[in-house]
Amino acid sequence: MIWFYRLLFPPLLLLASPYYLWRMRRRGGYRRHFGQRFGATPPLPPKRDGTPRVWLQAVSVGELNALAPLLEGLRAAGAEVYLTTTTSTGYAVARERLTPLILALGYFPADWWPFSRRAWDAVRPDLVVLMEGERWPEHLAQARTRGVPVVCVNARLSDRTHRRMRTLSGFSRLLLDGVTRVLAASEEDAARFRGLGVPAERVAVTGSLKLDVDIPPLGDAEKQKLRAALGLAPGHLVLMGSSTWPGEESALVQALKAARARGLAVSLLLVPRHAERRDEVRAVLERTGLRSHFRLQGDAPGEVDVAVADTTGELRKLTQLADLVFVGKSLPPHEGGQTPVEAAILGRPILHGPRMTNFREITRALDTAGAAREVGLADDLVSACAELLGDAARRERMAAAARAWAEAGRGATERTLAALREELGKRVEKSKV
Repeated sequence: MIWFYRLLFPPLLLLASPYYLWRMRRRGGYRRHFGQRFGATPPLPPKRDGTPRVWLQAVSVGELNALAPLLEGLRAAGAEVYLTTTTSTGYAVARERLTPLILALGYFPADWWPFSRRAWDAVRPDLVVLMEGERWPEHLAQARTRGVPVVCVNARLSDRTHRRMRTLSGFSRLLLDGVTRVLAASEEDAARFRGLGVPAERVAVTGSLKLDVDIPPLGDAEKQKLRAALGLAPGHLVLMGSSTWPGEESALVQALKAARARGLAVSLLLVPRHAERRDEVRAVLERTGLRSHFRLQGDAPGEVDVAVADTTGELRKLTQLADLVFVGKSLPPHEGGQTPVEAAILGRPILHGPRMTNFREITRALDTAGAAREVGLADDLVSACAELLGDAARRERMAAAARAWAEAGRGATERTLAALREELGKRVEKSKV
């Protein structure tokens, strides 16, 4: 099956390249280190006896933000980590926050045999760690050929991926062959992996690494300064759209207007999931007649109705200004949802749409705990926002429930590290034989 994948990959890559090149140009930051897409790596020092090398692949900003405690634990265990990511956004976040904890940072190579083999020959890892949904057939094949264990951490299967893997058994094998252990984020994810044929003894539930992230709190003076920079009026409640997608900004503008129609002093803070959508968001706001300011332009000259954080890596800080958070990519026609975990850690009441399929179990738990509430359509979001913004006691109950849920779920990092240390120990013993 892997040889079929190797033959099919080049024509598919050529067909898809115009789209990916357009997206790279739109997002920017890809020209530098572009050769790493073809298997080149940054300069890596020679391997040292007794120091295992771990190749860790993560993609999203949320995944990378969750890595610091894990990287600290691996370093304490005597391992060195080569960290790769796929997007320029993820690369920038990793370079800013994780560089002191790693051996080197690079881009993950395109998953074709010559590129992957070239990178593997340079890195020569003793253990491969894949975050969440990162499972690449050629990468796994290289690990299997070289006898290198692969551990999937914070592992999850979205509804769409699960459906595809159940329908296409050959595709499923490509994405799971070579995986040594699956450390699932939830029991539902673990059950899905077992249902796809991963032996039960190789699957464990370790929980979500994202719940172990310590988010530095902003002081009152820092919050006031940030509010002023964004143009948020002092004393106004802040309705926040967290990682929003097209159509959701318009719904939140309507929610702002509905809340103000009730006499509430409210401002709107939008954080689009993709900062390069700023022109699209600007066009939406220009039609509303509301005053707006985009953070990339610098500090706001005065108070505005809508602040747009068209920057990267600030979500944790910005969420601390919010009185109510709507989690994006969850209203139809979108599906999957963005993570609600950081809002919960920070004790913010949460609203989300019906399509949080990437975080189904987390969302269900938050809803059950009373920390979050589902809204069906855009009109439901508008009414729910107005209702909750006018009910401080209800918001505080939801906030307390969110904090309690997040605190109860901590501990995934240590459980994950225990499994990784065990795999590294096996590798060291094997090398002595």
